[in-house]
Amino acid sequence: MTRTPIGRLRQAGTSLWLDHLSRADLHDGSLAELVAGHGVLGITSNPTILAQSLASGAEAYAPHLDVLARKGASARDALRELATYDVRRAADLLEPVYRETGGEDGHVSLEVDPAHAHDADATLAEARLLRAEVGRPNLMVKIPATPEGLRAVTGALAEGINVNATLIFSRERYARVAEAFLTGLEQAHRAGHDLSRIASVASFFVSRVDTAVDRELDRAGGDEPRALRGRAAVANARLAYARWEEVVAGPRWRRLAALGARPQRLLWASTGVKDPTYEDTRYVDELAAPATVNTVPPATLRAVADHGRADGRSRIAGTYDDARRVLGALPCFGIDFDALTDRLAREALAAFKASWEQMSRQVDESLMTRRVLQEAA
Repeated sequence: MTRTPIGRLRQAGTSLWLDHLSRADLHDGSLAELVAGHGVLGITSNPTILAQSLASGAEAYAPHLDVLARKGASARDALRELATYDVRRAADLLEPVYRETGGEDGHVSLEVDPAHAHDADATLAEARLLRAEVGRPNLMVKIPATPEGLRAVTGALAEGINVNATLIFSRERYARVAEAFLTGLEQAHRAGHDLSRIASVASFFVSRVDTAVDRELDRAGGDEPRALRGRAAVANARLAYARWEEVVAGPRWRRLAALGARPQRLLWASTGVKDPTYEDTRYVDELAAPATVNTVPPATLRAVADHGRADGRSRIAGTYDDARRVLGALPCFGIDFDALTDRLAREALAAFKASWEQMSRQVDESLMTRRVLQEAA
């Protein structure tokens, strides 16, 4: 396995997860093949992916929607049942990975309704509901890392719920996620939970940062801005990893580790290349490092399997000074990097909310149509 690009990635310490989940792939066995033959160790989804799955795989969902229509399910309840059904099947598929890795990998992530992103109590209530409805130990509940979401992250971990804290674009926000994680585990220990059975990742978004920064650099024009194109996202992620190293070297984490806790790994999200002039595996190759996860769309998975450049070593070690120089140069060209990452987080959350609303309308229309046909039959 270590002779393959994905094997060398694992040797460097990075677990490859698939950023895609559809019922069609579950039905035709293609997802099982990716797990068995391509080294996929986990699966993530989000409202946009689910919306795309429902839109493109209508035939696969039709029988289930017929049943839900007969039951008189609301669009919201139907949407949750469709999603949790897929997650249960994917979790069962990954159960051997979960068992073989001692619970480190083999997880399937399912996101809470992003409409609750600014309501900690509603988010925590939904996290409990999703855990109960999925009923699998390898479920990870995705919670947006808004200020209110961070309180829900702490609350969910305190109850022993696996958490994927998502939509992180800045190192400052990641530091707050790490704090929420530590506090959650401390509370879980006081509540009597087995810390070794609680898993968490912090989803740090990558490619969208380059898209936004490159746009500003292109506006600035000239050789110096051009030389910085495509470098900000990796630099930002690498400095987040430096912060992660500080967390796991700290006394709070050492106390938790002594109690059996497992670290919250950084998960590199949004690692499909947006600019076609960039190498298609760059956000996987350049971020290989111990105790990380990289969640990739299917096209990037194929590219990594075919020609990924991981060599079994960390590509982050020794890069921090260069990363600071890259980000330190951006203000010279009028780029307020903190403001830019804040904007990206807001835009990403708004996009997920729009996808969720689109799905709700789509499912509601489908249920109404089916009920009319069922009553006429």
